Amino acid sequence: MAFYTGLVLDYLKNYMKTRLSYRSDFWIEVLSDLLFNGLNLFFILVVFQHTQLIGEWNEQQVLFVYGYFMVPFGIFSAFFSLWGFTERYIVKGEMDRILTRPAYNLVQLMLENMDPSSLFSALTGFLIMMYSWSHLGLTLSWYDPLVLIVLVAGSIMIYGGIYIFFIATSFFSDSPTGILPLIYNLQNYGRYPMTIYNRLLGFLLTWVLPFGFVGFFPAAYFLDRANWGGFALLTPLVGLVFLAFGLTVWNIGVKRYRGAGS
Repeated sequence: MAFYTGLVLDYLKNYMKTRLSYRSDFWIEVLSDLLFNGLNLFFILVVFQHTQLIGEWNEQQVLFVYGYFMVPFGIFSAFFSLWGFTERYIVKGEMDRILTRPAYNLVQLMLENMDPSSLFSALTGFLIMMYSWSHLGLTLSWYDPLVLIVLVAGSIMIYGGIYIFFIATSFFSDSPTGILPLIYNLQNYGRYPMTIYNRLLGFLLTWVLPFGFVGFFPAAYFLDRANWGGFALLTPLVGLVFLAFGLTVWNIGVKRYRGAGS
């Protein structure tokens, strides 16, 4: 543990040194992320100019779900930015270098590609949650902050398990699958209440690719605890299952890897 803690700190130091050398690039990246999230937020606000409810959910409740959705995704994106994994590490053979390092290969990849600027998105999401919370008049129990941490951790594990699995498929194919953009678009359904979708899509987003647990279900724990509280607490369990599955496929893929060749 001490080894990995030191490794994370060293990479963070190098990241900050690099970013401080090009400060404008850093703030432009942060601003672009905030603008992207702002457009999504603007879309929700525009929708509620034409309707009072989406399903049975009002504007502040949907904003709360969206705010929660941003928190785990912002944290996940900060430490798991591997969108170009296939091209860089499989096709160009940089995976060979990773496998010579003493750290666990997946941890090494995460550290090399970390993007802490995405944490601003998580912070923005948390502020949106607090804003909606105050307007909804929700009560705060002493254990709610602890529950929030557990739920966010579960959501991050779900992201990790799903994306690790699909990235690991690169070990079994000689060319990029192009599946990640589709998964990225599909995950955005998790920022809206699952009850507005039909049964087939709801089942897909709950049990097959459980993006309902990265936004709606955990947020519903605080919004409607009587009806959704127990189900929302499945989030960390679902996260552990999918993360374990993703890591298993990843480890099998790494063993199958034979290098980029000549």
